Amino acid sequence: MRLCSIASGSSGNCIYVGSKKTHLLVDTGISKKRIEEGLAQLDLTGEMISGILITHEHTDHIQGLGVFCRKYQIPVYATRGTLAGIGSYKSLGDIPDGILHEISADHAFEIGDLVITPFSISHDANEPTGFRITKGDKSIAIATDLGVYDDYTIRNLEDLSALVLEANHDVHMVEVGPYPYPLKQRVLGDCGHLSNEASGRLLCNILHDKLKYIILGHLSKDNNFPELAYETVKLEVTMGDTPYHGEDISLVVADRDKISKIFMI
Repeated sequence: MRLCSIASGSSGNCIYVGSKKTHLLVDTGISKKRIEEGLAQLDLTGEMISGILITHEHTDHIQGLGVFCRKYQIPVYATRGTLAGIGSYKSLGDIPDGILHEISADHAFEIGDLVITPFSISHDANEPTGFRITKGDKSIAIATDLGVYDDYTIRNLEDLSALVLEANHDVHMVEVGPYPYPLKQRVLGDCGHLSNEASGRLLCNILHDKLKYIILGHLSKDNNFPELAYETVKLEVTMGDTPYHGEDISLVVADRDKISKIFMI
């Protein structure tokens, strides 16, 4: 399996996960041109994409969906609530008939040789999900846009080979920053976004020797810095009730505007 972040952040998200036979995109929150440029660096084209998984209907996760789907006629998989949100987002234009497929949290389905298990996340959207993608004994999970985590979240992130995990903001930067009070409350709330500290604490619950890569994603442009997210998450791991230290884990921060390295699982 391969994993690559094409774009990650509050201005747009698109992640590639695939095998030799099956190629998936998780979210299309950037332009068709940028998606195509990212795929080209993976030696792929839009025609080779087997399916698009949509976590939720917010603009930074779907804004390129309409144009991309109209060109390539790729099946799209999302929950009923997310599909309703997509349908109400008029700026996408018409979505081709027959390509939208309804899925449900905790009900696995297959695309090619990959098994996809959606799991519920806590966010202010219509029925949002993360995704666990499995081939054989290898699993990759995408867990962004979640205000809080619980035992259910942890169960869905156990025994992974690689993980894209949200480290959206530094709490103090949000508190003293320029956002209006209601927006600050949204970001910090249970249906908002995971802070750097919370991201590190979540990792402490799921670390194991075979978790090969951890990619921190969906960083806020206004309330975080890549270096701050990286160091804070490592410190939380070091201080946590776990045998691991921050230096023991393979941790990288996904870039907002550039494709990441290709992680081979």
